[in-house]
Amino acid sequence: MAARVARLATSGADGVPHLVPVTFAVVSDEIVFAIDHKPKSTNDLRRLRNIGANPAVSFLVDEYDEDWTRLWWVRADGVARVLSAAADRAGPVRRLREKYPQYQDRPPAGVVVATTVSAWHGWSGSAP
Repeated sequence: MAARVARLATSGADGVPHLVPVTFAVVSDEIVFAIDHKPKSTNDLRRLRNIGANPAVSFLVDEYDEDWTRLWWVRADGVARVLSAAADRAGPVRRLREKYPQYQDRPPAGVVVATTVSAWHGWSGSAP
């Protein structure tokens, strides 16, 4: 998928939704993202705590245009898992480096989250 950013939806054990933008790559039936060097308010990220408590997640990618025939969105629902071992992180980090030039000189050093997608949903303004 060529889109540059997705919105990641998680919820913790308390059921409270949490939504954040993420850079991502699609690798066959998985969506991967990494905790990278972009500034964050803390290293104790709510998205990771939520995944630990409730691994069900959704990603939303969309395009808005004033010409509503160009509108579209895609949502992927699945189960996420956190990868911290270097061998598990290597493939997803390589895919992220291929997609984002910002990762060429400084690849993500944090954990990788891999989501096995169970359902894809979408809509397009140009659909009949």
